[in-house]
Amino acid sequence: MGKIIEVKDLTFAYPTEDGEAARNALEHVNLSIEEGSFVAILGHNGSGKSTLAKMMSLVLVPDSGAVIIRGKNMSADDVTDEDVLKARRDVGMVFQNPDNQIVATIVEEDVAFGVENLGIPSEKIRHRVDEALRLVGMTKYARHMSHKLSGGQKQRVAIAGVIAMRRKCIIFDESTAMLDPVGRKEVMDTIVRLNREEGITVLHITHYMNEAMHADRVVVMDQGKVFMDGTPEEVFSQPEKLWDIRLDVPQTTELLYLLKQNGLNVRTDIFEPAECAAEIAEAMKRMTDVRGK
Repeated sequence: MGKIIEVKDLTFAYPTEDGEAARNALEHVNLSIEEGSFVAILGHNGSGKSTLAKMMSLVLVPDSGAVIIRGKNMSADDVTDEDVLKARRDVGMVFQNPDNQIVATIVEEDVAFGVENLGIPSEKIRHRVDEALRLVGMTKYARHMSHKLSGGQKQRVAIAGVIAMRRKCIIFDESTAMLDPVGRKEVMDTIVRLNREEGITVLHITHYMNEAMHADRVVVMDQGKVFMDGTPEEVFSQPEKLWDIRLDVPQTTELLYLLKQNGLNVRTDIFEPAECAAEIAEAMKRMTDVRGK
């Protein structure tokens, strides 16, 4: 598969008050996203990760550089309104607060809202709404009132609305940040399933390290630049670099790293608690066997 999104030499600064010096929110960022991939983007507040998401979804326009959607340079002088609309049909975004995306009082009506605005025939809308609700596990709530849902359920309805519009890529901009642990798990299970089973490209902006472990690739932003880029194993096995920019690592990774620093021969690229426990048990057994000889 090819690249669904590319950004080249991307630079952007938010407008400032009179007399204040502008600081770049993004500075010469280069990044490409392969179609069908699952990419987690990490960074502390102010690192540029949400600004990058808004650039890739064409919510913001760069000061310089290029945003390329499915091979079309959206920053070129000859880009038409139709080009922008087509790109926005390919790339959708789910925001942090689901209440900001839910516009109808009934669940299925909310999911249908965006599709109706595309001018899709009514019989196809019904099919898309049913399919989208099935994919996020909300079919039985189709006739429920939106405001009575839990936070996790509301976020899944917001995701269904994006799915119904047949987006090729969905950007989740800290979409689990306002949810409790149960709601976060519901949404993460949905995100993983959409990527693994439906082939939807996922960009997941998050500050939860454990959520990034599900991704194929982790991009770490710092001070408007790409600081690290690699597989979860490659990124999280270098905790000192992440700690230097005030980010955490998964708890299992931190435990294994500290044990290794204190002389226990363990791998540091393990995330799952059960695997972590097995690795520690095996390392301690090796140590006991050596001492017993």
